[in-house]
This record gives sequence, structure tokens and C-alpha cells, in this order.
Amino acid sequence: MTVYVTQENPRADIVSATKWGELKPLSSPTDQVHINPERMVKQVKKKLAGFNDDDFLLAMGDPAIIGISFAIAAHFNEGRVAMLKWDKLERMYYEVLVNIFEQD
Repeated sequence: MTVYVTQENPRADIVSATKWGELKPLSSPTDQVHINPERMVKQVKKKLAGFNDDDFLLAMGDPAIIGISFAIAAHFNEGRVAMLKWDKLERMYYEVLVNIFEQD
């Protein structure tokens, strides 16, 4: 089980997310999508190549990097993406499971 952190933030305490797996950043705090979007897509694809039902995304940082990461994770896992959502009132993470191909 791996928790893929969309963008590292050295000031954020996300240690409690290790309950769901090893933390692995997809991008550094200084990455800028607008400078070279193709490089960012290639980098995230490489890191998420094995993304599966046992893994999670932890969305942090640049919304563009978050969007790219979600799209790539969904691509590699047949539309299924598990995310960790921070609840600031409860001060804990919750699992959010999304299937973009699910039909009513």
C-alpha cells in the first residue's frame, strides 16, 4: 500500500497518512506545471505506473498537479481512485473512493 502525495510540502504534517501506506511524493514543492506540462505528465505517469486498488492519492499543492495525478491514477486503475481527504474539524483523514466509470 502506497500513499501518493501529489506535491510535497515540507511544512505540512501528513505523518498520520502513513496509516494507509508508505508516503511517496509525485512532485517537489518547487515543481511548476506551466513551465513544462509534458515533463510533469511524464514524471507522474512514471511514478503512478503501478497504481492499484491498494493505493491512495493524497491531494496537496498545485491544483493542476492534483488534476494530472488524479487523471493518471484513474487511467492506470480502470477509473478507480482512492483518496485521503483531510477533515480539519475532526483533524483526521477519511478514505474517499471514486469510480469515474461507475454508472447508475
